[in-house]
Amino acid sequence: MGATGSQLSKESLSEYQVNVHLLLENAHRRFTELQAKADRNIQSHRVPMNTILTLPELKSNPFRKRICRVFSTSEANDGSLSFDDFLDLLSAFSDSATLEIKSHYAFRIFDFDDDGTLDNRDLEKLVNCLTGETDETKLTDDEMKQRKSGILKQHSDIDKDGTVNLSEFQHVISRSPDFVR
Repeated sequence: MGATGSQLSKESLSEYQVNVHLLLENAHRRFTELQAKADRNIQSHRVPMNTILTLPELKSNPFRKRICRVFSTSEANDGSLSFDDFLDLLSAFSDSATLEIKSHYAFRIFDFDDDGTLDNRDLEKLVNCLTGETDETKLTDDEMKQRKSGILKQHSDIDKDGTVNLSEFQHVISRSPDFVR
């Protein structure tokens, strides 16, 4: 243990450290701005979900509230984010995140009841998030049934148990090069 030398030259390591420092500094600045936006009178270590949702990256995302809840470590389950939560969110959605990390968090976001599988209720909520639930966009029961069935038939439910687990989800995602973008 520890007998091998570093794979990075001193120059590369120094450049890496500078880049990491700049990224952390930028993330901390954004988090601090969100804290100030939330309530100037209360100095909190968490930013409320409604303030996080003002981020341009989340404003139009149909899963924005679910994203906050998945990344939040709040015991109140209120979707508020600590700085560490915020870093996890930024990291998972960064261009440098691996397919495994991206698919893991995507699965958790789609698993609305947090039971480790995507079942009919999760798929219905997923479809509703994508299509909207207004009078103009709400699907009929038959259309919903077709969409949910289509998701399961697209080689997602490999073991044919009527649900999609993480490994099945990651298998499907691994064949989808557009997913990483």
